[in-house]
Amino acid sequence: MDRNPSPPPPGRDQEEEEVAGGDCIGSTVYSKHWLFGVLSGLIQIVSPENTKSNSDDEDQQTELDEEMENEICRVWDMSMDEDVALFLQEFNAPDIFMGVLAKSKCPRLREICVGILGNMACFQEICVSISSDKNLGQVLLHCLYDSDPPTLLETSRLLLTCLSQAEVASVWVERIREHSAIYDSICFIMSSSTNVDLLVKVGEVVDKLFDLDEKLMLEWVRNGATQPLDQPQEESEEQPVFRLVPCILEAAKQVRSENPEWLDVYMHILQLLTTVDDGIQAIVDLPLIDSLIRVLQNMEQCQKKPENSAESNTGETKKTDLTQDDFHLKILKDILCEFLSNIFQALTKETVAQGVKEGQLSKQKCSSAFQNLLPFYSPVVEDFIKILREVDKVLADDLEKSFPSLKVQT
Repeated sequence: MDRNPSPPPPGRDQEEEEVAGGDCIGSTVYSKHWLFGVLSGLIQIVSPENTKSNSDDEDQQTELDEEMENEICRVWDMSMDEDVALFLQEFNAPDIFMGVLAKSKCPRLREICVGILGNMACFQEICVSISSDKNLGQVLLHCLYDSDPPTLLETSRLLLTCLSQAEVASVWVERIREHSAIYDSICFIMSSSTNVDLLVKVGEVVDKLFDLDEKLMLEWVRNGATQPLDQPQEESEEQPVFRLVPCILEAAKQVRSENPEWLDVYMHILQLLTTVDDGIQAIVDLPLIDSLIRVLQNMEQCQKKPENSAESNTGETKKTDLTQDDFHLKILKDILCEFLSNIFQALTKETVAQGVKEGQLSKQKCSSAFQNLLPFYSPVVEDFIKILREVDKVLADDLEKSFPSLKVQT
C-alpha cells in the first residue's frame, strides 16, 4: 500500500493549539470558543421560536438533553475560577441565565443556572453587579417559590453569599422584605422538607437575615402570631397561616435526626429571637422547654458513650475524631444553655404552675436543666426558684437541697 495514511481527526492537540493561539480565558486553559458555543445553545433553548415549537411537548420542556447537561455542568465547574466568572460577566451570561430562569420549566437546567450564578457571586465585583440588577434580583427571589429541592438549595446558597457581602446585603434584605410571600415559602420549606442539606442552608439564610435586620425579624415573628399554637388549621383551599417558631422547631427536629451538630444554626436563630420581647413571647412554650431539656440530656449521653468505646479503639485518628466531636457538642451545648436561660427569664408564675402540673417542669427535668445552666447562669436559676416557691414550695426546697450552691433569698 503506497498511499499516505489519512490525517487524524481533530482532537485534543488541535484544541490545545487553538487555546495557545489566544482562545484561552484569562490565565486558564478553558476555551472562549467552546464557552461561546455552550452559551449560544442556552440562548437557543429559551428562544421564542424554540419555546413555541415545544409548547405542546411537556417532556421536551422539562427534560435536558444529556450532551447539553454535560456541557453546562462543565461551565458550572469552571465558574468557580475567577477568570472564567469575570469572562461570563463580560459576556452578559447573567442575562442569559435570567432568561432561562424566566422561561424554562426544566428543573435541572434551572438548578445549574442558579448554581453558576452562585459561584460567580463568590467574587465581590460580580456579586455587586448581580445585586444591582433589579430584574435579575426579582427572578432569583422568584426561585424561592420553586418546588424543586436542588434549585431551592442553589438559590439559598446564592442568597447567603450575597447577604454575606456587606456592600450589597441591605439590597437583598429590602427586596426580601418587599416580597412577603418569601416568608411563607421559607416557612413551608422548614415545616415540610426532609432534605437536610436544604434545611441547613435555608436556616443559614434566615439566621443571616435576622442578624442583619431586627426589623425584618420582628415582622416575621408577628406573621401569623394571632393564631394560638393549639388551634388547628381549618381545611380550606386558602393558604395556611405559618407561624415562624413552630416551623423553625420542625426543621430543627428533622436536622437533629440526621446530625445533631447541624442544629447550631437553628439554635442560633432561636437565640436571636430571644433578643426581642415579641420573639421571647413567641418562644415561651412549655413543650419547647421540655424538648430543650431532653436535647441536653441526650447530649450528656452522647458525651459518655465515646469514653467507653475509646477503650477498645486505639490510634491517633480515633482520638482526633472524638476531640472534634466534643468540640462541636460543646458549641451546641453553649448555644442551648444560653437559649434555655433566656426562656427561663421570661417564665411567668402562671406558666411555671402549668409546667409543674403537666410535667415539663418536674424535679427531674429541672435538675437536668440546672446541671447545665449552673454555675454560669446562677442568677437566672435563682430567680426561677423564687417563682417556683410561690407555685410549689416543696419542689423548690428539694431543688435547693440538690444544688447547695444556689443562694436564693426567701
